Amino acid sequence: MKLDKILEKSVNTNATVAIAAAEDPELLRVVAEAAERNMANFILFGNHDALEAIIDSHRPWLKNSGKIQIFHAVDSTDAAKLAVESVKNKKADILMKGNVPTATLLKAVLHKELGLRTGRVLSHVAVFEVEGYDRLITVTDAAMNLQPNLEQKQQIIHNAVQIVKSIGVDIPKVSLIAAVEVVNPAMQATLDAAVLTQMNRRGQITGCNIDGPLALDNAISIHAAKQKGIESDVAGKADILLVPNIESGNVLYKSLIYFANAKVGAIIAGAKAPIVLTSRADSAESKVYSLALAICAAQNKQS
Repeated sequence: MKLDKILEKSVNTNATVAIAAAEDPELLRVVAEAAERNMANFILFGNHDALEAIIDSHRPWLKNSGKIQIFHAVDSTDAAKLAVESVKNKKADILMKGNVPTATLLKAVLHKELGLRTGRVLSHVAVFEVEGYDRLITVTDAAMNLQPNLEQKQQIIHNAVQIVKSIGVDIPKVSLIAAVEVVNPAMQATLDAAVLTQMNRRGQITGCNIDGPLALDNAISIHAAKQKGIESDVAGKADILLVPNIESGNVLYKSLIYFANAKVGAIIAGAKAPIVLTSRADSAESKVYSLALAICAAQNKQS
């Protein structure tokens, strides 16, 4: 499966995306591409005059496309609040970060009364297409949870499994990554992996197959797994890689992009709606893939 298949799944869904602080030329380029593909409608929150000026200069056809609405916000904090409220009130299905600090957007998301809390952990789910690999690989969590404990890892698995199911994998294979593939009492990642694997086998974690601890090579390479004498339904065939902490996740994420030239779409899961939280450094292509992934996740929530 390729990321382009996710794009295909995201077309003609009637999804609506609320963008906080949308007055950014690169972001509006993504909006225009998504509108041309008929992926979604957009509610743009930001400085009204600035938004209209950017659209007039770069994508004037958007104004009469029927794909966008513009609502004035006095600043980025106001834009984040208004965008979150539109999702909470079901006027939009997806929240997307524009030219607003991540901390400002997440503060609005996590507001006790007005936000999008569910009681679950929010986690980053990144779906990669790696050239030469026979399937998409999902990495979690590379951006939100610093050093997740056992209970948080269980919720991170749940979030990732729901996203991967939304793109067509019925029973995702989850590999719990560690430096080694044996339980070592001095390595917390291996202890957590052993417990989570057992919880899956006893039906306490459902909807997926889990195995771990597994080193990265044994998780993604059948040959490497056989060399180590590891036999399981997951080893060498993982769909989801659960990393032990944010450092390892961040390194793996950026290694795939910069060393392997991998393509990626990523969202935040665990809130009442998918959140597209891309950075300014992300390519337009990556932002479109992230939006497509969010649309699939939103449609899966509604089904």
